[in-house]
Amino acid sequence: VLCALVLAVLALTVLRPGAFAAEPVHLQATPTIKETSAAPPVNMKIGRSQVRIIADDPENASVSQQIKLEKGKAAIVELPRDARDILVSDPTVADARIRTPRQIYVIGMAVGATNVVFFDENGQQILNLEMLVQLDAKGATAALQRHFPGSNLRAESLNNNLAISGRVPNPAASDRALAIVRRFVEKDENVVNLLSVEGDDQVLLKVRVSEMQRNVVKQLGVDLFGNFNRGGGSRIRGGTNNQFSVAGNLLGGLVVGGNKTVGGPGVDPLSPFGAVALTSNSITGVLQALERNGLLRVLAEPNLTAVSGESAKFLAGGEFPVPTGRDRDGNVTIEFKPFGVGLGFTPVVLSDGRISLRLSTEVSQISNEQSITLVNLVIPGLSVRRAETSVELPSGGSLVIAGLLQNNIQKSIDGIPGLKDLPILGALFRSSDFQNDETELVIIVTPYLVKGTSEEKLVLPTDGFTPASDFDTYFLGRLHGVYKRKPNPATSLQGPYGFIME
Repeated sequence: VLCALVLAVLALTVLRPGAFAAEPVHLQATPTIKETSAAPPVNMKIGRSQVRIIADDPENASVSQQIKLEKGKAAIVELPRDARDILVSDPTVADARIRTPRQIYVIGMAVGATNVVFFDENGQQILNLEMLVQLDAKGATAALQRHFPGSNLRAESLNNNLAISGRVPNPAASDRALAIVRRFVEKDENVVNLLSVEGDDQVLLKVRVSEMQRNVVKQLGVDLFGNFNRGGGSRIRGGTNNQFSVAGNLLGGLVVGGNKTVGGPGVDPLSPFGAVALTSNSITGVLQALERNGLLRVLAEPNLTAVSGESAKFLAGGEFPVPTGRDRDGNVTIEFKPFGVGLGFTPVVLSDGRISLRLSTEVSQISNEQSITLVNLVIPGLSVRRAETSVELPSGGSLVIAGLLQNNIQKSIDGIPGLKDLPILGALFRSSDFQNDETELVIIVTPYLVKGTSEEKLVLPTDGFTPASDFDTYFLGRLHGVYKRKPNPATSLQGPYGFIME
């Protein structure tokens, strides 16, 4: 028994002071926030890491504590005494889950600000958390550092947006960085681009639109019209009215005919058509013939320069009025439509000198063939060559982005059934027209990486032009005097010159 009492006394002296205290001894005077790997309950969907908040000083627990929490992550709150009530000012921003009376999980649900207040069983405030829930800027920054090692790229949360800042070598790297950050936001417009591009590349785009059109039209037809008296004041009229279904109407050309009322002494031999009939009877004949050959050549070479990543537009032409309706007073309202040579593109300089292009080009001109007439208003049509595409080329490389090869042949024969099939005479009762259209169109683009140069190296179309004098204009019929660049005057060498002999 004596030995047992001695061992018990020795055990009590070995134990540290305060081992039997009701509450643990805390040395920190303010709450601390640190990373922890404590696993949350299974039914809680939170991020990989959590923030642990320990309220160690009961006397200062009522003071508001500010914390920042990423959306979708959790904070572990450890209280000095049991909590009975928890107040969340905005449950849509944060949510509180009780694991034990002294350990509570606070989860960031949405971007915003809220308060989480903890009360004990006596209604006294234990802790007040002023929470600011932000987007996962740390995850976005880590992803940027992983894909761009050695760079100073970083992401920062701004309300419901992520701002990306730093320097990138070219616009292509800027696009890749933006694509990474967009994976951490709900919408692309929630990314604020604050990147600085080191390169100042400029792209000159040269576009060539070349087109050749050839058309052949042939028409041949005969119109006959007769007027015959039957006696008693009655007449019989009839004839042919040849139509050209391919061309739509008579285009012009040879039109000859004659109208002869027979019953006299004979026929006029100079008339293209003659006939012999009874008195007061007449026959009219008209020959319509045409053969047309047409050729169209279109060559447009618009050039435009833009900084990498920026858009540029160019239009050389005009605008024509188009009626769009009437106002309250009944006046016709007019809207102007552009036409001419247009070019628009957005270049992006990639690595290894390659250039990505989003471009649209158009060559249009007013055409009377597509015109229409509405209430005595003639609305012209447009003949348009347009192309829109995205390509990737090296500097100085050319590519055919569009091409067209078209050949249309139309032929038609109209006439009176039965009579138009007669040998020889059937030609008087039918009309025929033929049309052949051939078109070949090619659009070529060539981008160049360019830099500024001195003004002396530039040549203008007006260089060397001299207006003609009155004598040249009225007596020699000249429009200009000289249309060439004058040679530079010879200059003498300054300083010693010659051969060096040793």
